[in-house]
Amino acid sequence: MSETFDVIVIGSGPGGYVCAIRAAQLGMKVACVEKRETLGGTCLNVGCIPSKALLQSSENFHETTHAWKDHGIMVEGVSLDLARMQARKSEVVGANVKGVEFLFKKNKITWLKGTGRVVAAGRVAVDGTEYAAKHIVIATGSESMPLAGVAVDEKRIVTSTGALELDKVPGHLVVIGGGVIGLELGSVWRRLGAQVTVVEFLDRLIPGNDGEVAKQFERVLGRQGMKFRLGTKVTGAVASDTGVTLTVETLKSGKTEELTADVVLLAIGRRAYTEGLGLVEAGVAVDERGRVKTDGHFATNIAGIYAIGDVIAGPMLAHKAEDEGVALAERLAGQAGHVNYGVIPGVIYTAPEVASVGKTEEELKAAGVEYAVGKFPFTANGRARAMGSMDGFVKLLADKKSDKLLGAHILGPDAGTLIAEVALAMEFGASAEDVARTCHAHPSLNEAVKEAALAVGGRPLHI
Repeated sequence: MSETFDVIVIGSGPGGYVCAIRAAQLGMKVACVEKRETLGGTCLNVGCIPSKALLQSSENFHETTHAWKDHGIMVEGVSLDLARMQARKSEVVGANVKGVEFLFKKNKITWLKGTGRVVAAGRVAVDGTEYAAKHIVIATGSESMPLAGVAVDEKRIVTSTGALELDKVPGHLVVIGGGVIGLELGSVWRRLGAQVTVVEFLDRLIPGNDGEVAKQFERVLGRQGMKFRLGTKVTGAVASDTGVTLTVETLKSGKTEELTADVVLLAIGRRAYTEGLGLVEAGVAVDERGRVKTDGHFATNIAGIYAIGDVIAGPMLAHKAEDEGVALAERLAGQAGHVNYGVIPGVIYTAPEVASVGKTEEELKAAGVEYAVGKFPFTANGRARAMGSMDGFVKLLADKKSDKLLGAHILGPDAGTLIAEVALAMEFGASAEDVARTCHAHPSLNEAVKEAALAVGGRPLHI
């Protein structure tokens, strides 16, 4: 055995590296296994961070060429330097992954470079070298879900990884999947000049989100030039040197036809990444979707082996993985780590953004819960009007009897920031009245949240 640790974390994504840092802060000897050349996992290297860099750059480009004239700012001869935009994205990624490496050194965490495999409880092999650990944490994340008949080459038919690396704007981008990743990356290339068609199997976008928000979101993206083929199945894709020919079938009619595209983005979801980890050989139980089975405290069926993040059940979100990493590290140190899954926010970083926390109306109806709704549009918010960003609304859901907040759904400017106020309120069991009685700065976007809270009680002031 080469070396012994208190904790070995396999995977250095948001869940893994945060778990490692917190465990080290609590006095444990920690190692983290990572096979990439850089730390940070999918999120920092080819996911959350590079996509947000391109989203910001593409939004800046679109504002310059379309919106600034409304503010009296006239700019002539604007052009796109995609190579520089991609270089900036890489610089942003580089700074973030170096930051994680610095944190590892600061907290004296050993980076075991290579591919990790669980040999048995208490034993991990990294490229053939075995290490011992009292606790092993599986934090290997997820990978893009494949689709039969659509062979990814990361050139013509790409996953999110390839979509972040395109060296020219495609004339026509077809996105398979109307979820978060497809719509965010579709937005990037639409703003930069591509025609974008989204093909979605269901009859709506962003499944799992509030239905009213989804409908309005579709209208907003449609006005931005995106086209949608809902209730449509992709049955095949053939790539050539010049493009891709897709075969699609309309589910209601059964009609089949062909779509041509320069690039196809496959974004139908993600699946737990457990391949080659030795879990089956070590006796670790997985479910029908390949996710590691855990109890309420991240423990697997094998003593001393735990799992967090995308590799277990629950929303595949970086911040969910981070909270689980902290909670597990604290439990391993004998403390009382806990994650409140009822108040984990979700955000779609398009423009406008979509954000949610808690229950949707559909979920409350299905559960038979009596609830009240409070809504307020951004068209009636002074700050949003001054910004020229008036699409969308805030919707709050509260228990009809107790007034306790049960959910919040926002489509609008900076929704990802606005949702934090409601998440915090819900964490502390606040009522809609609590939010309504809290003084909000004027003029601010947050006033729309206050007005929605007032609307729960039927007394909004500005509409």
